[in-house]
Amino acid sequence: MELDRVKYWMEVSDYDLETAEAMYSTGRWLYVGFMCHQTLEKIFKAYWCSRKEENAPMSHNLFNIAQACGLNGLLDENQILFISEIMPLNIEARYPSYKAAVGKGLNSIRCRELIDKTRDLQQWIKERL
Repeated sequence: MELDRVKYWMEVSDYDLETAEAMYSTGRWLYVGFMCHQTLEKIFKAYWCSRKEENAPMSHNLFNIAQACGLNGLLDENQILFISEIMPLNIEARYPSYKAAVGKGLNSIRCRELIDKTRDLQQWIKERL
């Protein structure tokens, strides 16, 4: 395990979670979801680096990253369901044709839930690093 790579991914994961909170405070719901996905992607990559010699993949697919580094075998059903919910918020938030549809499902209550669940999963993974 190379601590510098793990530390890097942990720090950028924390930064992205702080950014999700900032987006929440300004009511930018779509970007709350996007930053929650980014938070998880980066903590997954920290886990990857704690288990593998090679660099984390340049992928945004949380399930692929988790499977390739063995994290998927540790996730419970609720965590898997949450990852399924958060996955579309990464890709769809990037493309204008999807923004309106995705944005309709996001509001203050839903985004607070996304942030809280993201924080919980991030912390759970940190405890396994």
